[in-house]
Amino acid sequence: MKTKQVRELATNRIKAGYPAIEELDFASRLSKEDKDGDLLRLIGHNEEFLGLGYLGKENRSVGWMLTDQEETIDQYFFQKLFMDAKAKRGSLYADEGTNAFRIFNGAGDGLGGLTIDYYNDYYVISLYNQGIYRFLDAIQQALFDVFKEAKGIYEKKNVAGKPTQSRLIHGEEAPEPHLVRENGIRYATYLNDGWMTGIFLDQRHVRAAMMNQYAVGKRLLNLFSYTGAFSVAGAMGGATQTVNIDLANRSKELTAEQFEVNGLNPDDHEIRVIDTASYLDYAKKHALEFGVIVIDPPTFARSKAGTWRIEEDYPQVIADSLAVLETGGTLIASTNAWMLSADEFYDLILAGFKQAGVDGEVIETYGLPEDFPTNRQYIESQYLKVFVLRKLN
Repeated sequence: MKTKQVRELATNRIKAGYPAIEELDFASRLSKEDKDGDLLRLIGHNEEFLGLGYLGKENRSVGWMLTDQEETIDQYFFQKLFMDAKAKRGSLYADEGTNAFRIFNGAGDGLGGLTIDYYNDYYVISLYNQGIYRFLDAIQQALFDVFKEAKGIYEKKNVAGKPTQSRLIHGEEAPEPHLVRENGIRYATYLNDGWMTGIFLDQRHVRAAMMNQYAVGKRLLNLFSYTGAFSVAGAMGGATQTVNIDLANRSKELTAEQFEVNGLNPDDHEIRVIDTASYLDYAKKHALEFGVIVIDPPTFARSKAGTWRIEEDYPQVIADSLAVLETGGTLIASTNAWMLSADEFYDLILAGFKQAGVDGEVIETYGLPEDFPTNRQYIESQYLKVFVLRKLN
C-alpha cells in the first residue's frame, strides 16, 4: 500500500465525504510508478489520516475512496457493502410488480467504480475502471456469498475508450430474451449483449408516470426510442398510438418485441429507423400532432446523419418537437449527462421554447429513483434530470 499526501482543498473535500480522487488532489504529481489498482493510504496536508482509496482512472477522476478507517480491503469488506445495499432494497424485492432494479450504485453505496443490477433472478455487475480489477477475486467471492439465490451473475467491463466486454461469471445463462417486470409491465432484456440490456432501470418512476398519467388517451411520440420502453408503458396506460423514432436498425425488432411480450400488436404502433431531425421535419410538413413527446437522447452520438452533442443540439430538438406538440400537450425532456447541472439542462430546454416562440410550464421533475442513491458531496453522480412540461400556446 502506498501513502499519498493530498492538498488542503482535497483534504477538506475528503473529510466532508467526497468520494472521488482527482489528479490535482495530490501534493506530488502521480508518476509512471503509480498504476491503476494501487491501494492508497491517504493523508491530509497536515499529515492526518484520511482513509484508504484506490487508483482507477475514469472520466474526470483517477480513483475512489474506499473507507475512512484503517481496515483490510478483502472479501469481507466488500461483503458488508453488498449486504448493506441489499438490505436497503428490501421493499423492491418484495414488490410483485417489479423485479428489475439497481442493487448497488457505486459511490452512493460506498464503492465508486462498480454497480450491480438485478434482473429477475439474475445479477449484472458493471466495472467502470481498470483499477478495480485488482480486487476482482474478493469482489466476486463477496457477490457469490451475498447473492446465493442468483441463478446467474454477469460481469460487464465498461472501461472508457474500450468496447464493453460481457461474460457470465457464475451460475447458468439467462434465456434470451430474459423477461423482467417493472410496474407490472414486461420488458425483454439481453444480459450478455454489450453495455445495454434493453431497458434503462433509472427511468422506472418516469415510466410509471407515463403509464398512469401522461399517456392516457394520447398519441405518443418517442424520440431516441431505443427499445421503446417509454412507448410500451404509454400503450399499457392507454395511449391511442405510439410513434417510435431511433437511428439504430436493431431498434425496430427490439421495440416490436417489447410490445409483443405484453400482448400488444406492434402493427398498431409506428416504429421507424430514421434520425430525429428528419422525422420531425416530416411530421411538421404533414401537420402531425402528438399529445405527449419524450426526448431522451444520448449525451453524445455519431452517425451518418452527423454528430449529436447535447449542449449544441438539445434546444433545436425541443423547438422542432414543440412544432408538432398539441397545445396543452406534455413534453418530457430527459438527459443522463453528468457534466450538466439541472439548471444548465433547464436552460437548454428554455432555449428551445424561446426558439419556438412557445410558452410552457414545468409540471413535474424527476431524478434518480431510490435504488440509485448518490453521494451528496459528489454532485456529478446525480446525472439523471427529467423535466415534464406543458405547452401553453
